[in-house]
Amino acid sequence: MSIRVGLFGFGKTGRAVASVLLQSKETCLNWVARRSHRMEHRSVPEFLGVDSDEPGTLVCLSREDIESHLDAHPVDAIVDFSHLDGLETYAEAAARRGIAVVSAISNYGEPQIKRLRGLGRSVPVLWSPNITLGINFLLLAAKVLKNIAPDTDVELLEEHFKTKSEVSGTAKVIARELAMEETDIKSIRAGGIVGRHEILFGFPYQTVRLSHESISREAFGNGALFAVKNLVGRAAGFYRMEDLLRPFLAMETNLSA
Repeated sequence: MSIRVGLFGFGKTGRAVASVLLQSKETCLNWVARRSHRMEHRSVPEFLGVDSDEPGTLVCLSREDIESHLDAHPVDAIVDFSHLDGLETYAEAAARRGIAVVSAISNYGEPQIKRLRGLGRSVPVLWSPNITLGINFLLLAAKVLKNIAPDTDVELLEEHFKTKSEVSGTAKVIARELAMEETDIKSIRAGGIVGRHEILFGFPYQTVRLSHESISREAFGNGALFAVKNLVGRAAGFYRMEDLLRPFLAMETNLSA
């Protein structure tokens, strides 16, 4: 049976995520919530040009009407690509109904993270500031290498489109996880680069470079799909992408001839 999903957020990234979810046979996109009443009740598959018979209806939801909406249009998971205060719209309703939550909001502060951890006492909750599979594998690999060689020189570089002024939130997460200072992050702004992150490990006699480049926003949809598939059905708790990826690292190696 397909996992029923409700999506919060229908900006550029939200639309890319919706497209991936609609094309997956393992999920059913029941509805997409946004703050605006514009295009309300329109079919998302039709709007995106995706051949799908899933409902995928655009709705405008507030904290006051989320309860009745979830009763009429139940889901197994909520995926959030909306905004800082989107969490307050659905948190209590999700907790009461046992709905898993996947949040990909990058700029949460301590109050929102604390709120998510509290929600994790009732339902499985995953928070990932950058939910792409590639960047999370890169981070996991970097932490392993850092543990193997803790005294190695480490440099962190992030590249984005010319008009992006602030330092990448993903780079800040990488810096924090590798015990680096944010001031150590090196930034490049040029043209229309979607996003590239590189971690350089400088050994005395060799150099290791781990890099990830985003080609399109659908990469966030692939990550969200992976998260939904591996989160629904888990025990209540506060999870990171690393928690979902770690079991896949237990690979058997056949050294026999």
